[in-house]
Amino acid sequence: MANNSYLSIYAKSFNWAGYFLPKEIYLKCSNLYDFCRTVDNIADDIGEISVKKNTLLEFKNNFINQNYNNPVIKNMWSLITEYGISTKVINDLFDGAEYDLKHKVQINSKKELLIYSYRVAGSVGLMMAKILNVKNRNSLKSAIDLGIAMQLTNISRDVIEDSKNNRFYISNNFETIVETLKTADLFYESSFASIKEIPFSFRFSILVARRIYRAIGHNIIKKKNLEDYKSSGKIYVSKIGKIIQTFLSVYDLIRLLLIKHGDHSRFKEHKIINEEINLNERF
Repeated sequence: MANNSYLSIYAKSFNWAGYFLPKEIYLKCSNLYDFCRTVDNIADDIGEISVKKNTLLEFKNNFINQNYNNPVIKNMWSLITEYGISTKVINDLFDGAEYDLKHKVQINSKKELLIYSYRVAGSVGLMMAKILNVKNRNSLKSAIDLGIAMQLTNISRDVIEDSKNNRFYISNNFETIVETLKTADLFYESSFASIKEIPFSFRFSILVARRIYRAIGHNIIKKKNLEDYKSSGKIYVSKIGKIIQTFLSVYDLIRLLLIKHGDHSRFKEHKIINEEINLNERF
């Protein structure tokens, strides 16, 4: 595994889960993460909004024009070609980054929150599912759900940090944080059965990532009030916690063998997203 990849530096939960993937697939997932993180970093780095807009536009144009002098872009196009990833999904990711390039980011409705979460994370879940050879359409929808669930967890964890950067994805109170995590739980639940469609050798890694990220939300809720939440700093899952969640994922793996994959359950939320983004064109 590449020690200098963004996956190993920034995404500790994903990197932990990545140890349970075959090395070749891990490296491809790492290449995907490098691309997504590059886009994300442009929006999140310190600097003037106008400069960051120009930087994002330059990177986007280099991507569109397949500038292979940039290895991150070259690796991403390799994934697009090999796995048939729609460039519309990647444009959704760019749109999510562009949304953050404002002096003040303010989300005012559930629809806006769902669309934003799809763009910056549901899109990544869909691309990851392609790399893991998921074909079933309901399973691809559920891969979007897992991405959205993780993004809602991120938003709930980073309320204070985001507000300092003039970003207000949800209201700055503990009740809204808990409510957002309850919504995330619905998406975590809808993502579960679809993991049955992932080839067996990749399945356990996704179960581990899902459990560990969901545990972040549970740790947030344990704070019980905004004061304790604020004083905790960045809330995460400890190494011991990750080991526990990994063992619990064995139970999930067994449970998957005993269930049937039913219909996609977050139809209502996907219908809301489809008011602005045609998800069927992304599969």
